[in-house]
Amino acid sequence: MAADPRFFATAGPHSLAAIAAAAGAGDVPDGARLFAGVAPLQTAGPDDVSFLDNRRYAAALATSRAGAVVIAAAMAGKVPAGCIPLVTSQPYLGFARVATLFHPQPKARPGVHPGAVIGAGAEIGEGCEIGAYAVVGAGAVLGKGCILEPHAVVGAGVVLGARCRIHSHASICHAIAGDEVVLNAGARIGGEGFGFATDATTGRHVTVPQVGRVILGDGCEIGANSTVDRGSGGDTVLGPGCRLDNLVQIGHNVRLGKGCVIVAMAGIAGSVTLGDYVVVAAQGGIAGHVTVGDRARIGAQAGVMQDVEAGTDVLGSPAQPSREKWRQIAVLRRLATAAIEAERKAAVQKVAGQGRTDSERNDGTREQG
Repeated sequence: MAADPRFFATAGPHSLAAIAAAAGAGDVPDGARLFAGVAPLQTAGPDDVSFLDNRRYAAALATSRAGAVVIAAAMAGKVPAGCIPLVTSQPYLGFARVATLFHPQPKARPGVHPGAVIGAGAEIGEGCEIGAYAVVGAGAVLGKGCILEPHAVVGAGVVLGARCRIHSHASICHAIAGDEVVLNAGARIGGEGFGFATDATTGRHVTVPQVGRVILGDGCEIGANSTVDRGSGGDTVLGPGCRLDNLVQIGHNVRLGKGCVIVAMAGIAGSVTLGDYVVVAAQGGIAGHVTVGDRARIGAQAGVMQDVEAGTDVLGSPAQPSREKWRQIAVLRRLATAAIEAERKAAVQKVAGQGRTDSERNDGTREQG
């Protein structure tokens, strides 16, 4: 099924040679052949490019009508007749680049809507698009080609690099952002961190002023309805290329390295440090002041309460190395199986014993008779 042109920008057709170059597939025969778009294996037609990156979908490949497929060398022999294999070491990455050929990110349509509000001293870069009811605060700076969708809010003094996109109803304050930063709908960047002191005498909570900033590196993307709190004194920092899914919470003074991936409904408490390329899976939680090393992976629903070494996979709550966790699960399963078997045997013996008792009682009755 082709992408609906009402919602998605479409480019093309593109030659097979251009498609192969984008996929990293090298030279291909019939390079001048044109393709109209991309589609899943199940729905692709002869003018579409598809991909396979999971052996579980090999059956769909066998029956696919796709004209070309981005695929790993190990599976290239499975491509049906009439379909051109575009062999690459990273099929999904290759397909992502091909799909971008056909569906490029929308570019700014320069202009400021009459309903937008631009504060005093704000600097709007060349070629920016400012939508209806968008707000740019006093002294804010927008780099070239930024897009502010309707009702987007850029707070006073905020700096956005070039080609940033702030989706509808997203807001950013107390922040400095690099180039090509994306805030999806409803994201909140730079809000007050969760900082307060409690008066032991009265029990009253007293807010501690949060006077830090949020620093977003180039290419950061923040999912819908996610929040990143500004620092309490220092800054909250997200390194270049970080990706936050929807409904993610980042507390004050958190520091993320390059390329971290934080999946939906995960929460990271204040003053946590993540190294480069750390992954936090869905509903993972990290307690305050914890350090997680480069390329560590936090499993779904894991609760991290102490430091995690670089390259370590952890599971469970409290989180522990995945190998240890799986060993514990295996032991518990064996114990549970043994307990169930012991109960079954006891029940069988009880029934057998009850049967003997009934037989003895019947024998006694016959003797009396």
